Amino acid sequence: MTTHEPDYRFTRPGALIAALPAVLGFAPERSLVLVSLEHGEMGAVMRLDLSNAIGGDLSHLAELASASGADRAVAVIVDGEGAGCPMCNQDYRELCEELTLALADQGMELHAGHVVDRIEAGGRWHCVDGCGDSGAVEDPMASPLAAAAVLDGRRLYARRGDLQAVIAVADEVHSESLQPLIAQRGEEREELWRTDPDGCARRDVQAAMALGVRAGDGGEVDDAELAGLACALTDVSVRDTLYALAVGADAGPAEALWALLARTLPGPWRVEALVLLAFSAYARGDGPMAGLSLEAALRSDPDHRMAGMLDSALQSGMRPEQIRDLAGTGYRLAKRLGVRLPPRRSFGRRAV
Repeated sequence: MTTHEPDYRFTRPGALIAALPAVLGFAPERSLVLVSLEHGEMGAVMRLDLSNAIGGDLSHLAELASASGADRAVAVIVDGEGAGCPMCNQDYRELCEELTLALADQGMELHAGHVVDRIEAGGRWHCVDGCGDSGAVEDPMASPLAAAAVLDGRRLYARRGDLQAVIAVADEVHSESLQPLIAQRGEEREELWRTDPDGCARRDVQAAMALGVRAGDGGEVDDAELAGLACALTDVSVRDTLYALAVGADAGPAEALWALLARTLPGPWRVEALVLLAFSAYARGDGPMAGLSLEAALRSDPDHRMAGMLDSALQSGMRPEQIRDLAGTGYRLAKRLGVRLPPRRSFGRRAV
């Protein structure tokens, strides 16, 4: 689920549809997108694969929509093959009828349903219920929300697969080959930790910050450094301290490092990198990246506490500013360890 601050009124379907890539982070295809309306403005935005939506249970989608406090929603069905097919429209009508019932159970109503062939300038939309309304999709890159996303430093992707590639393991063989090196580094770290746990954690945090700066500048991080950091992330005091980097002046470089680790590390060590990446993305208002990272983390470790907590917060529409408060623990731990973290940066009004 993604939410966005209500800073632009969508009185035209072509404008609302054009805004979806900026909110979701990519242009959806073969999808059901549900946009909740709060006081006539865009609220939470949710997406389902169309294959799962047609004939599927929509109750959870309706629950997520109602969690934001909205009382109405707009459905956008994206289907390049079926948008121009009159017979397909019956499937779309039945889908909207099911969605209407699911929303009604949550005290909400379906304000409108639209079908669109593609979300790009020149795409065509029409209403599902046969009202006769239709039109062209406005240029997504000209949407005010697209401009806001770019100013926030977010990258917009053409497809969901392009976004997924940011965290996908780049080389499975190389990733698995790191396991012996990680085990070796883990034994070496264990010996250091027994004699000076705080000193060991302090050095690990400082090393992670230095590697983040290098990764943010496009520099190389060798296998030995990757293995050492993988071991460090299994130390709760190190990991919890590093969450604070998400709200600091060097948040960008740190996030670049977490993405690199997510694409490189094997097994459980990758999960910790994914959760750090998710927290960083959530804190700066990038719900799509946070959601995909948490999905990957929970697929590998369904019982990961931080991943589960962040996923619940994201699903319930919790705002980034509330999530950022969790970084305070990292600053307190850093003070105890004797690590000087980058100062907190200021955030404008952001939403996930």
